[in-house]
Amino acid sequence: MKITRRAAIAGALLPFAARAQAPEWPSRPVRFIVPYPPGGPTDIMGRIVAQAVQGPLGQPFVVENRAGANGLIGSEQAARAAPDGSTFLVNASAHVIVPHLTPNMPIDVLADFAPVTNIAAVPLWLVVNPALPVRSVAEFIAYARANPGRIAYASSSQGGAPHLAGELFKLMTGTDLVHVPYRGSGPAGQDLIAGTVQAMFDSVPATAGAVRDGRLRALGVTTRNRIAPFPDLPTIAEAGVPGYEISTWYGIWAPARTPPAIIARLQQAVAAAARNPETRARFDALGAEPVADSPEDYARFVRAEYDRWGALVRNAKIKLD
Repeated sequence: MKITRRAAIAGALLPFAARAQAPEWPSRPVRFIVPYPPGGPTDIMGRIVAQAVQGPLGQPFVVENRAGANGLIGSEQAARAAPDGSTFLVNASAHVIVPHLTPNMPIDVLADFAPVTNIAAVPLWLVVNPALPVRSVAEFIAYARANPGRIAYASSSQGGAPHLAGELFKLMTGTDLVHVPYRGSGPAGQDLIAGTVQAMFDSVPATAGAVRDGRLRALGVTTRNRIAPFPDLPTIAEAGVPGYEISTWYGIWAPARTPPAIIARLQQAVAAAARNPETRARFDALGAEPVADSPEDYARFVRAEYDRWGALVRNAKIKLD
């Protein structure tokens, strides 16, 4: 087939024409829906990322807190949003835990979303009100066994990783703790500081400030290894509960059918932010390990986590209160 000079020139110009016709993203402000109240770890992660990417991407990224129903109100709102890159969901690992505990889910957390990236992995820890007469995990277990049903432990929501951390702790230690769920880590932490509840399994970012200034006492971290911001704090496993390990992570999802090019651009911006020394320092201060994986790797991770948490819920016979 003979290719004319005019056709050759037209063919060479096609990529430039397509680029000129393709809408730039983002061309307007973008919102991150966080399905919990302000002040909690998911909110903190969302705001760190929003601040880090809005400069390079040239548009404001605004965090909107849509709390309620264990995160399902905000998640459903994000799932129903137009798949045009104007709305994303920032959620924790609760995104793949709540479905195993909630009948008649209003959304399919796998099919209704397109994974963008895993922001960071974050350790949890066991913190208590200083009025509780314990200073170690071992003392906490002994006190709980001597006072069954008299220690109320808070969590950021029913079905989240902090809730499951408490239930796994009860299962492995034979203690009787009373679960008190809240609509977010912020309100739960406030009641813990006030003494309304006595203990809490929470992410390090949410309560690190209160631990540093003495309003709360940290007894142990839930991860396999100790964490850099608090190197002297033992893990719960080494402090008396061998084999205990649980953590949480925070990620970004887009509504299903969002163009892959938009998803890729946001993921690349998050990955660049994770390499930025200023942003990395903010993660380090929280004990968070940035991930910023590809959408494909994140999709595989989300599926595996969905299956892993489901198995834990079934094996531990965990139910919503």
